[in-house]
Amino acid sequence: MTRGWPVTLRHGRVAVRPLRRRDAPAWQRLRADNAAWLGPWEATLPPEAGHPSMSYRAMIGSMRRRARAGRSMPFAITWDDTMVGQLTVNGITWGSARWASLGYWVAQSHAGRGITTTAVALVCDHLLTEVQLHRVEIAIRPENTASLRVVEKLGFTEIGTAPGFLHIAGDWRDHRVFQVLAGQVGDGLVSRLSTTQA
Repeated sequence: MTRGWPVTLRHGRVAVRPLRRRDAPAWQRLRADNAAWLGPWEATLPPEAGHPSMSYRAMIGSMRRRARAGRSMPFAITWDDTMVGQLTVNGITWGSARWASLGYWVAQSHAGRGITTTAVALVCDHLLTEVQLHRVEIAIRPENTASLRVVEKLGFTEIGTAPGFLHIAGDWRDHRVFQVLAGQVGDGLVSRLSTTQA
């Protein structure tokens, strides 16, 4: 089992907890209700990858296997204990690198409340302290102003632009890449967020 997983993290009305098989109805409803909202930022498969369809059950099974292997942490984002989004820690790398990347989404009905920023802060604090990673990375499309506000509020450092970084909404898209290092968080990102909101 991965160090620090499974875990539930909470700050105020926002929490992250392991994504479960029984979340399928809520997850599918959120994805259907927010298809237009999420579409411009959704990872897609390039034509050369074919078009395999994956059910929620298959997706969560794959995520849970990767979590047991120490390579991923699939979280549900909740507001007042109701699922409103997803945050996934991907590509956990050990050895001399000790880093991971984050991907996330939240329902349009709950956007603009600081929920995503708080969820990212909770997970980053956990990864950089309990899990003892050295670095957390987030890659964001330049047009995604809402996601850019998340890294700005939390004090991530921009390290460059990755051309054609990820296949999104049907084409290879450039991304701005941001990172935070364990030695840069001081009392933690949740504490930093609380200070900026005061």
